[in-house]
Amino acid sequence: MVDDPYLTRSLGFLLGDVSRLLRKRFDARATALGLTRAQWRVLARLRRREGINQKELADILEIETITLGRHIDRLEAKGWVERRPNPSDRRAWQLYLDPSVRPILAQMRKLSEATRREVLEGIPEAESEQLIDTLLKVKENILELEQNEAGGEEDAKGERGGTQRGRKQVPADSA
Repeated sequence: MVDDPYLTRSLGFLLGDVSRLLRKRFDARATALGLTRAQWRVLARLRRREGINQKELADILEIETITLGRHIDRLEAKGWVERRPNPSDRRAWQLYLDPSVRPILAQMRKLSEATRREVLEGIPEAESEQLIDTLLKVKENILELEQNEAGGEEDAKGERGGTQRGRKQVPADSA
């Protein structure tokens, strides 16, 4: 069987494969803590934005509000997240971390760092940092392209402007 250079050196396929393998490796280590990677993502984002409502957090995570709601239900059942009423909107709930989850987050960070060290084994630190910088630039380029395309589309009246199709724009630090 001959490797097809189109597939083995394709940026999209390669990034997809690396991402899948990295997630698989991380998940195998994280299950011991009783937390899925999806739940960890929720906790990690919430840690930086306590008091956010579910809709805003779902937008940042690029998942449906109902999906986030299920994650929050499970995390709340574990005593790691709490919903508090929003004082200015009785229909909305604000999300907060319970202090008891902080040691779990610290352990998850250690697992993440250990996984990073393992997968970057044999790559000099300068090259590892360059790889991260390059991927950040690729991400920035993609987000900029999406923003430009969304801003350049014409709406139903034929006017240029802010009509956006597809996913909502998310700040670069949140993906």
